Amino acid sequence: MTAHPYETLTPQRVLDALADVGLPGDGRILQLNSYENRVFQVFLEDGRAIVAKFYRPGRWSDEQILEEHALARELAAAEVPVVPPLVLGGDAFGDPPTLARFDVDGVVHRVAAAARCAGREPELEDDATLLQLGRFIGRLHAVGRVRPFQHRWRMDPPADAARARQLLLDREVVTGDVRPAWEQASAAVVDAIGAAWAETPPKQLLRLHGDCHLGNVLWRDGGPHVVDLDDACTGPAVQDLWMLVSGDRRSITLQLSLLLEGYAQFSDFDESELALMEPLRSLRMLRYSAWLAERWSDPAFPRAFPDFGTPAYWSQQVTQLREQLETMAEPPLRI
Repeated sequence: MTAHPYETLTPQRVLDALADVGLPGDGRILQLNSYENRVFQVFLEDGRAIVAKFYRPGRWSDEQILEEHALARELAAAEVPVVPPLVLGGDAFGDPPTLARFDVDGVVHRVAAAARCAGREPELEDDATLLQLGRFIGRLHAVGRVRPFQHRWRMDPPADAARARQLLLDREVVTGDVRPAWEQASAAVVDAIGAAWAETPPKQLLRLHGDCHLGNVLWRDGGPHVVDLDDACTGPAVQDLWMLVSGDRRSITLQLSLLLEGYAQFSDFDESELALMEPLRSLRMLRYSAWLAERWSDPAFPRAFPDFGTPAYWSQQVTQLREQLETMAEPPLRI
């Protein structure tokens, strides 16, 4: 069996790669919780602690990664709290050089590094926190509107949903008697996503964080910080807001009203995009299952997601997709 590319990324090779770009470690290294990439906390000889990200081979091009880095540096220059990539030495590239390549047994790895940033999840029960989060996303989007991405993924929910569903069918990971029910529910969800996008197309697409859930927003020094722009993309503003709210319809409406009150201090928001919240949630559900299927050859995934692919997993997906169909049929939220 061919080894997965990450299996050769030993602690010593991680330290060697960082030393080559001017970040020599003192030997202390800790692998952090990340499935898509491999991420390590490393203590340097000069006393600093950094976080080094080794991008999944084949996922992003060099140009796409450097656009992620450029957005982080733009945000930092605009004093939006973000942890930007460090400028590297050696054979690193980019302008400034923030990305490096190195070869391990014929596999090309790309690595970037940033200062360690500790924090906690925001407390969304607090109205002041929601207002501050809204201001933060508004500031982020004000920078995001300045120029477009040229290389990063551009969201197209109808096509993205259909692609995710087809991948799951082609790989035949939907098992047993539940497959017909999943096929029916997923097809109906894809159609509903397409209908919503056609009925309420966003008036503007912009550079986004793209994966703005609570795990990617650290609260420190009295405010939010962005720590991961790995899924930065082009899309509608609401994509960076809907993952920050939860609960029943009344709770979500109240949370959104506070987020948008803060957001409006720095960016305009087209409230018609609220009609896209549940379609985008449905898209995320389909893409999440497709992501697991695509990554299943990585030994970390079967260990971390042992229920994926079982009849119980797909039965739960059918239930959730049907619930999403009901939710998408409701009138859009009004703030």
